[in-house]
Amino acid sequence: MIDLFIQIRVFDIIDIFFVALVFFGLYRLLKGTSAMSIFIGIVAIFVIWQLVKALQMEMLTAILGAFVSVGFIALIIIFQPEIRRFLFTIGAQAQEGKLAQRFKFLKVRSNVDLNIDALTKACINMSEIKQGALILLTRKNNLDDIVTTGVTVNADISNPLIENIFFKNSPLHDGAMIIRHNRITAARCILPVTQKTNIPGHYGLRHRAAIGVTEDNDCIALVVSEETGSISMVTGGEIQTVKASELKEMIEKELKV
Repeated sequence: MIDLFIQIRVFDIIDIFFVALVFFGLYRLLKGTSAMSIFIGIVAIFVIWQLVKALQMEMLTAILGAFVSVGFIALIIIFQPEIRRFLFTIGAQAQEGKLAQRFKFLKVRSNVDLNIDALTKACINMSEIKQGALILLTRKNNLDDIVTTGVTVNADISNPLIENIFFKNSPLHDGAMIIRHNRITAARCILPVTQKTNIPGHYGLRHRAAIGVTEDNDCIALVVSEETGSISMVTGGEIQTVKASELKEMIEKELKV
């Protein structure tokens, strides 16, 4: 009678647990993106393939099997941004852990000496007159690939300079400013826009670009809205509105000053 029941080992339970963990991680990673529908479709095809295989439907098994085998390469192409984000998350955690302590060269210097007072004052001044701005503060990533898309500035941080760069008639106002090692490195930089579909409609292109760049890079994005004058902070693809009185404290907290 015992042989009539499915034999379940301890390792089978562990296997199911880890598979569930992987699927949950993929769901968290893809939630709110256009890739979520594609992922659900692929899972559905895989389940159908296993079903027709169990029912010994040879023709459908062969067709779906060929699709699944080729589909691995297609997955890499389709989910390239999500895979990159996943690997970035693992790398960022490794930099924080024992690996970074053992190999100091893995750790990139962050904006620990940032002139936060000048930066905060500039954001507040631009907020009061509803002057749009997008500023990136580097942490573990130097953002070299993004810096090359803009114009090199290489100047000390000062609130008049930041405000002048983002003045609507300035040739450098369109795009993002990069601040690293307590210097304005570049301006008018081009950023990737997020592919998330669940972003509120009142967020403009600057906010979407800030979300997009922080999804794939360890940096802080500050956005001043041209429509409302509100100040937003974006880290890890998550955006939050910040009061002017709390801006300095929030920047210090994120940079761990």
